[in-house]
Amino acid sequence: MYVELKDINKTYAGYQASNHVSFGIEQGRLIALLGPSGSGKTTILRMIAGLETPDSGEIVIDGKVVNNIPASERGIGFVFQNYALFRYMTVYDNIAFGMKVKKLSKSEIDKKVREIAAKIKITDEQLKKNVADLSGGQQQRVALARAIVLEPKILCLDEPLSNLDAKLRIDMRMELKHLQKDLGITTLYVTHDQEEALTLSDRIAVFNNGYVEQVGTPFEIYN
Repeated sequence: MYVELKDINKTYAGYQASNHVSFGIEQGRLIALLGPSGSGKTTILRMIAGLETPDSGEIVIDGKVVNNIPASERGIGFVFQNYALFRYMTVYDNIAFGMKVKKLSKSEIDKKVREIAAKIKITDEQLKKNVADLSGGQQQRVALARAIVLEPKILCLDEPLSNLDAKLRIDMRMELKHLQKDLGITTLYVTHDQEEALTLSDRIAVFNNGYVEQVGTPFEIYN
C-alpha cells in the first residue's frame, strides 16, 4: 500500500472524530472517503496531509511513518472545499504561488503554469484575470492547477465539487477522473455524494461516526 492508516484515533474536546481507523490505498489509485457530515472524513484527510496530528496510530506514506513530518515535507497537494484561493490575485499568480515560495526560476514557473493551465483547460485570457472575476467552475480548476503544478505524490480533495451546480458538477467529475488517471496521482477524495463516490473511485471507504464501516470497490459497496 502506498498510503496506509493504522489504527488512527483523534478526539476534539471529548468528541471522537476518528475511531480506530485503518485502511490503505495503492499508488496511482483514487479512494473516496464517503459519509455524512461529521463522520470523520475531513479529519482523516487533514491528518494525512499533516494539517492535524493523530492522538494515536500511524500514518504511513511510501513505507515511511510521517506522523512527525511537517505538512510542507509530505509531498501532498490539497484542494479545500472553499478552494482557499487568493481572490484578488490573478489566476497566473495563484497557480505560480507555491513555486515562487520554492524559489523556482521565472522561466521554469512560466513553463509549468502554462503546461498545467493547458491540461486543465484554463485559457491564456483567464490566466490574466483576478480569481474574484471567475465562475465557480473556473475557480475549481484554478485550485486544482495550484495543487497539481507542484507535482505532489498524493492529492487530497475535500468535497471539491460541492459548491458547483448539478450539471457542472457532473462535467467536472468526469474531467477529474480523466485527469487523475492521466497524471497517475494517488488521490483521496472526500465526499458525501454516493453517486460521486461510485463514479469516480477505484475504492471507497465508508465513514460513520468516526468509524470506517466498510472498504471496497464501488461494485462491492453498491452490492
